[in-house]
Amino acid sequence: MAFSFFLTCFSKPRCFFALFVLIALGGNAVGAERLFPAAYFIEHLRALEARHAARPHWAATEAEIIALEASRQEALRNESILLNSYILAYYGHPLSRDMGIIGRYPKEELRRRLLSRAAEYQEFAGNRDVRIAFYLIFGTVWPRGEIGYLREAVLREWIEFALEHDMLVFIDHQIGRYTPEHAMRRMLPWLRYPNVHLAIDPEWRTDRPMEVIGQVSAAEINHLQQIMEDYLIANNLPGERMLVIHQFHWRMISQPRQVDTRRFTRVRLVHCASGIGNPTQKKALYEFTTRYTNMPVNGFKLWYPCPIGTPYDRPRMTPQEVMGLHPRPFVIMYQ
Repeated sequence: MAFSFFLTCFSKPRCFFALFVLIALGGNAVGAERLFPAAYFIEHLRALEARHAARPHWAATEAEIIALEASRQEALRNESILLNSYILAYYGHPLSRDMGIIGRYPKEELRRRLLSRAAEYQEFAGNRDVRIAFYLIFGTVWPRGEIGYLREAVLREWIEFALEHDMLVFIDHQIGRYTPEHAMRRMLPWLRYPNVHLAIDPEWRTDRPMEVIGQVSAAEINHLQQIMEDYLIANNLPGERMLVIHQFHWRMISQPRQVDTRRFTRVRLVHCASGIGNPTQKKALYEFTTRYTNMPVNGFKLWYPCPIGTPYDRPRMTPQEVMGLHPRPFVIMYQ
């Protein structure tokens, strides 16, 4: 009887499927019965088959499959650069030797130096890569808090060079006597380039630069993230973009624990420790900024000597020391 039953099952796909379901259920039959010997009885199999047929089943329609693939492609399109990479940037103004390394060398030489420096960091980066970037001062504070802007033709030239060589560009705005929102809206159109990211420097939110250290509030930072995210979505611009906020003094960000980074899916806030000093001083500042775990993506800035004799890091931390910081910074820049 058992032999003829199995012949019947193998010759009838529906019965065979029912037997497969029984085995997949781990040996339990209807109610509390075990798989065997109840499975030998055709009536029992028919009862199970009826139960199986009564269950709701779902199979994706063609439209649902297309929508699912579109969602997957959108997720890939907006994948965070920081998922697999650290960022190494040179900082400054393209037209000034005194505002950072960017203004001291041609673009090609800066790229060569960045690649060499990135190779040093790659030794300590594990299975992540090191992407290189230009970090350009776009809006510079002047006396009484006015802002001087880098010419659009110059900025476009740097962005397009970087795009051609698989580099990122950060556009930095010193706020002056205006609002952070004003600074943000001046930068937004440059996000049409897929390699462009933005930065705000609270130090320069003042009408007395070099005398008074400026400040932004947590509410303003949240508002900036919202403006940036809304712009990216409204204009169907690809990628997650970074927004860097600098800090070297406690007063530069008020109510820092109220900064919200969780609700934004297209903007990645980077909290950058940007002070000057020896390794002990810089590590102390970094320990201070990384206390704010609501801003979990960290940056770290190092300073080269300047032609006009302003302070700089002495001695400057090595790539190994920087990568030994905990938590490790995702964005590293040299001015």
